[in-house]
Amino acid sequence: MGKTLNVKLTTSMGPIALELDSEKAPLTVVNFATYVDAGHYNGTIFHRVIPTFMIQGGGFNKDMSERPTRGPLKNEAANGLKNDIYTISMARRQDPDSATGQFFINVTNNDMLNRSASSAGYAVFGKVTSGQDVVDKIKAVPTGNSGPFQNVPTTPVVIEKAECV
Repeated sequence: MGKTLNVKLTTSMGPIALELDSEKAPLTVVNFATYVDAGHYNGTIFHRVIPTFMIQGGGFNKDMSERPTRGPLKNEAANGLKNDIYTISMARRQDPDSATGQFFINVTNNDMLNRSASSAGYAVFGKVTSGQDVVDKIKAVPTGNSGPFQNVPTTPVVIEKAECV
């Protein structure tokens, strides 16, 4: 990787260290770092956990109320980074340019999320450099439904603090 930014997520299950690639995903890294610096992720949860797919967080409080976000950003999925195990990507809606603050960590190689002729893809912007064991613990938590939401941990997995280090 070229220019990188390091972020530490202190979760209720342990620390996760991230190395973000600001050379290949400059808009996405600035967006994520802005949310980190604003304290947006502090107190949010991993609200969607699928053990064969990914763990998603950054958008909801423990009571499943959604955090307000800034406007969406341009999808940088054409940057050459792949949705491989222990990479971090931006979550988005159907519109490729709809990502705001939510992110996910891949817990397997998710080739179907990469940019292709038939898909705009999901923008990878970094990787887990330590705390893979924490990611593995999170992906194994029991989940259920919470209102309209599925795959929600039955005991909240909280991002207690996110910080640029």
